[in-house]
Amino acid sequence: MSKELKTGIVAVVIIVLFIWGYNFLKGENLFSGSRRHFFVEYENINGLNKASLVTINGLKVGKIDEISFNKTPEKQGILLVEISLESDLEFSKNSIAKIYSASLMGGQNLAIVPKYDGGLAVSGDYLKGEVEGDLFSSVSEKLNPIQSNLKNVLVGADSLLIGINDVLDEKSRKSLNRSILGLEGTITDVRKTLTSVNNLLSNSKENLTATLDNTKKITDNFSKISDDLAKSNLGATVKKLETTLSNVNGLLANMKAGKGTLGKLMTDDKMYTNLTNASKEMEELLREMKLNPKRFVHISLFGKKVKPYNEEANIKNVSTK
Repeated sequence: MSKELKTGIVAVVIIVLFIWGYNFLKGENLFSGSRRHFFVEYENINGLNKASLVTINGLKVGKIDEISFNKTPEKQGILLVEISLESDLEFSKNSIAKIYSASLMGGQNLAIVPKYDGGLAVSGDYLKGEVEGDLFSSVSEKLNPIQSNLKNVLVGADSLLIGINDVLDEKSRKSLNRSILGLEGTITDVRKTLTSVNNLLSNSKENLTATLDNTKKITDNFSKISDDLAKSNLGATVKKLETTLSNVNGLLANMKAGKGTLGKLMTDDKMYTNLTNASKEMEELLREMKLNPKRFVHISLFGKKVKPYNEEANIKNVSTK
């Protein structure tokens, strides 16, 4: 192979590499497959340019080919952005091409938000365009209502202060000062009281500890008593008590019905009268034996007769000698 042929081949290779590198730096890949081209309309592109990236889910999939004004009369002033995609990802015509801020320092990129409902998007279709507000725009939008509310608050506060100044004349201010001084004195007294209480608690710490120990012992004793009661078959005792009370109730019921000796004594007036009379006669007999014992123990050598019973003397508790 001659030197001239070698030199020509090397020159062609260099030219091809130069063209490929130039297009690669522009974002074009000469060895990639067929590209799909789409169009998006915007009223404002917020600084989007041909160097901006075209991404899907954060992955670069294409580039911006052209940005121009729409030449259609009814769409004058509308910007037309032409993009080309290398990715073979299929999405529907309802997908959105959103311009977003690439960083805080500025710069805009274009993201395809794919949707999969509806017909598939093919090369040459128009996608719906949206513009995402940057950080400063979002902050400004959120601060505007806050600023308005803050202004209203400040106006209200100013009116309130003016009203307070009108109400608090010199006499009222002096009275308020005296009240504040009195409140300060009260707080000082409260602090002294709290200090005294703390000292009292510190001095009585041992007594409080002993009291708490005694309380714990009492609680333990109650717990033991409770355990003893639980173990003492209290249910059987209560049952026996109920049986005893039932028997007593039956006895009282029989007595009330006049059954038995006690029942007859309680309900039979005749028996009560007889017992009363017998008691009375027994009393008279004992009195007679005390007053005239000779009538009951009679010893006579001469046949002397015993004097008969004298009821009147017995009642008067007088002996009949």
